[in-house]
Amino acid sequence: MTTTPRGMRQVMDWSAAFWAGLVAGTVFLFLNLWVIPPIPAANPWVFLRLVASIGLGDGVLAPPATFDARVLAVALAIHSALSLAFAFVSAIMLHRWGFFVGLIGGAVFGAMLYAINVYSLTLAFPWFFGVRGIAFFSTHVIFGAVSGAIYELLEKEEFVPVSAEVAS
Repeated sequence: MTTTPRGMRQVMDWSAAFWAGLVAGTVFLFLNLWVIPPIPAANPWVFLRLVASIGLGDGVLAPPATFDARVLAVALAIHSALSLAFAFVSAIMLHRWGFFVGLIGGAVFGAMLYAINVYSLTLAFPWFFGVRGIAFFSTHVIFGAVSGAIYELLEKEEFVPVSAEVAS
């Protein structure tokens, strides 16, 4: 746990949050490309097409789920943007405490992220109903844990004075 000097507050390290999002997003992507294929009649392109469907609509889900450069580009852009955004939110919430809180708190954040994503996303994109389950839940928990842990490992702790107006 980080000890904050009296009259000081810790500043979030945006660079560490960026790299945490990039690493956690990459781990999440590869885990989902590895976890989804064992599902009968699925392949790695199914997950990428699901992500791309957020921007391109359900037309990209039609079989066959094979390589398509446009789908890949859109899926990677959407996935990267979401990974970075979620890592920034996680870092904002957890940046004050240290590695173990980053790891465990990040895992809890990932579990909450799963619930929010899967149960609200299906309202706008009903075809996401099919990814509900322990495998997708697990990859979200791992995303959160990796994001929190990487952030805490890379974070450069910086403190700034708390202004008298805020303290009173």
